[in-house]
Amino acid sequence: MDTRQRFAYRGEIVSKSTNQKLKLNYLIRIFWEYTDEQHKLTMAEILSHLGACGVEAERKSVYDDIDLLRACGVDIIGERAGRSYEYYLGSREFELAELKILVDLVQSAKFLTASKSRQLIKKLETLCSHHEAGQLQHQVYVSERIKTENESIYYTVDILHQAIETGVQITFQYFNWNVKKEKELRRGGALYQVSPWALSWDDENYYLVAYDSLAAGLRYYRVDKMLKVELTDISRDGRALYEKLDPAAYTRKRFGMFNGQEETVTLLCRNTLSGVIVDQFGRDVVMILQDSEYFTARVHVALSGQFFGWVMALGEDARVIGPPQVVSKMREEAEKLFTRYQENEQRIES
Repeated sequence: MDTRQRFAYRGEIVSKSTNQKLKLNYLIRIFWEYTDEQHKLTMAEILSHLGACGVEAERKSVYDDIDLLRACGVDIIGERAGRSYEYYLGSREFELAELKILVDLVQSAKFLTASKSRQLIKKLETLCSHHEAGQLQHQVYVSERIKTENESIYYTVDILHQAIETGVQITFQYFNWNVKKEKELRRGGALYQVSPWALSWDDENYYLVAYDSLAAGLRYYRVDKMLKVELTDISRDGRALYEKLDPAAYTRKRFGMFNGQEETVTLLCRNTLSGVIVDQFGRDVVMILQDSEYFTARVHVALSGQFFGWVMALGEDARVIGPPQVVSKMREEAEKLFTRYQENEQRIES
């Protein structure tokens, strides 16, 4: 066969006759990749693109093909431009504005590595025309974002979904970063074994909500800090406790996903903090106006250093006023912090 009659298709060499049979497929790809509302093709340009694919076609046959594609639900629009018509793909599964939002989400997701983020964004670009893909590229600043270094995150998430769907327990290793920026396995590398119930998103990170049989309670685990995740053939437990859980409310109670004793705490806040309280605890939080400057808020939280630190960060505009045992704990945490700073000052002076 004359090599001039052979063309590449998806990396394979196919005959010219085969290309003719694939004409409809090529035609869809041309509209998908080269047209949008701002970029249209004349019939002469469409025939030229088909020719580059090794397809010789007459205008009438292409008109018939366009009618066939329209009958199959492909939104090909023809508009008069002078004495001729221009054609483009009118609607897609995702609008450009929606793809830009998805790109931003991929960029900001800490649990994705920079390389995985770029791979995902490249795939999102295939959902629009080449021209619109350039606009998505203008948004890419992945290298400047704080990202995980766990390249196995894709597969970890997939295994966790499998475990949740099939109702089995999992085993894994869990690590933290030490001061040398090295992975340090917790429990000396011993395996954790838990019953996974849900995946949660908080502070741009994925967390696994799981039941720990040994601790007889629900626990949160950062997914990007999980290693060697494997399915077991043991049915999961903790259903009764999980079914009592409101995941959204449970997440709001925890700061940075740190566990602690649950308590209803009353805060006295300046009115300027009303938005901060609603953002943290939701619109259902009980807020009572005290006077022209202050309001009280009753919040349900898991007491932890993260919570007390959050209150301290609000400065003089907020303080814990109840219950008494939490006020005492708040004072204790503040005194510890004050003592540390005093010790630091003394070291510097000496």
